[in-house]
Amino acid sequence: MDITYIPMKKGFMYLFVIIDWNSRYIVDYELSSTLEKGFVIRCLRRALGWKRPEIINSDQGGHFTNPDYIALLEEHGVKISMDGKGQCRDNARTERFFRTMKYERIYVEEIGTPRELRAMLNAYMPHYNQVRPHSSLDGFVPATRYLGQPLTQVG
Repeated sequence: MDITYIPMKKGFMYLFVIIDWNSRYIVDYELSSTLEKGFVIRCLRRALGWKRPEIINSDQGGHFTNPDYIALLEEHGVKISMDGKGQCRDNARTERFFRTMKYERIYVEEIGTPRELRAMLNAYMPHYNQVRPHSSLDGFVPATRYLGQPLTQVG
């Protein structure tokens, strides 16, 4: 999980995503025009209401060292793992997702407003999870592994 900056024609937004590392499945995401902690907590609460992971890994940013974030994970019995300081490779799968999304959509499409960005993400996330093959998954889609669906090999 991590937060990234999304540029638009006028302004920017922040995108928080929760990714299952084993399957590359985007479990949940949320946009915000600010870096207030609430958007991370809301997204995490939704994700934990659906499927509880054994462990969650993040960097040591303020959102992930916040007492409310830690309390929510502890309340759900989730182990907390944090990357070493300055060790961006520890979160390589999330960083790779951000790169892929930005080069496939953000830098290609002319996104002018938060509404357009939300619409693009609402279309892209299901595509990424259920249609887009991953070489790291031997050509399968993330939903195949995460949801235990019948194997769907694309391409």
